[in-house]
Amino acid sequence: MNDHVAPRRPELVCPAGTPASLRTAVDAGADAVYCGLQNATNARNFPGLNFSPDELGKSVDYAHARGAKVLLAVNTFPPAGQFQLWKDAIGIAASVAADAIIVADIGVAAYAAREFPQLRLHLSVQAGASSPEAIRFHCEEFNVRRVVLPRILTVAEIADIHRQIPCEIEAFVFGNIGMMAEGRCSLTNYVTGVSTNMDGVCSPAADVHYEEEADGTLTTKLGSFVIDRYGCGENGGYPTICKGRYSCSAQPEPYYAFEEPRSLNLSALLPDLMRAGVTALKIEGRQRSRAYVRSVVAAFRKAVDEIMTGKQPSLTDLIALTEGHKETQGAFQSKSWR
Repeated sequence: MNDHVAPRRPELVCPAGTPASLRTAVDAGADAVYCGLQNATNARNFPGLNFSPDELGKSVDYAHARGAKVLLAVNTFPPAGQFQLWKDAIGIAASVAADAIIVADIGVAAYAAREFPQLRLHLSVQAGASSPEAIRFHCEEFNVRRVVLPRILTVAEIADIHRQIPCEIEAFVFGNIGMMAEGRCSLTNYVTGVSTNMDGVCSPAADVHYEEEADGTLTTKLGSFVIDRYGCGENGGYPTICKGRYSCSAQPEPYYAFEEPRSLNLSALLPDLMRAGVTALKIEGRQRSRAYVRSVVAAFRKAVDEIMTGKQPSLTDLIALTEGHKETQGAFQSKSWR
């Protein structure tokens, strides 16, 4: 990366699972907050999370009064015959003056562009658009103004894409890092019959079970499938298939067959990302607590502001908030991660 190119000040885009979390993120320094409605139109459709239309309207007012934006995720794929729910979500976004909607499905994008041309469209990571050709298609057909890139690209590749597309780039910088090709995961659907991409929920809570044995061993299950076992005193994680430990005839000792639990942390690459043309830095975690949101948002707010004044930021304390207290730069630094 060319160190002589001055970094551009990016927008800090932060998660909000509830109205209280939204206020926390805004107060901690978020430039924009992303959230979803209480239904299958967003990819974090968990009980107890998300916003009613009335809560969304009041939250938009709160954010706008403090100079922050609200982006509504409408980023799942409507099943046949159920498109009305997604139409309603877009209408609600327009009625409360949301600053943008985040879409993945081309039918949803086409409807929004046609019926609400004043609404700004962002292309969700769920769309899995990682090539200039795919991104330009969405820009030309639906007037998409920003793309959220999948977590499969190096910083050099992001810079190259930036030179070839007519829209802004948003990149994840902290939080969960799951399967490499977002928007195409069928693992939960295989076990529970509920789709991450259409029903908006990975590992639905109703199918999650924790079973503690007499010796203190904890077994976590999704449906009837054992996802992991933890020894007495070991912290048990939320059972998602891609981060479970399994054994098989070729590998009798349990191992992480898909992915070891750890968090993405690109704090060391922030200056490079900013020089690469990334317009917005995204923090993952709509299902996380307000304390998590406050800590991470405040840390990245301070880091971005320090970079813009020529200082070297320090974000070492974030390791305490990473999954399993382990972190990675994923594919952003090198493809050798996999």
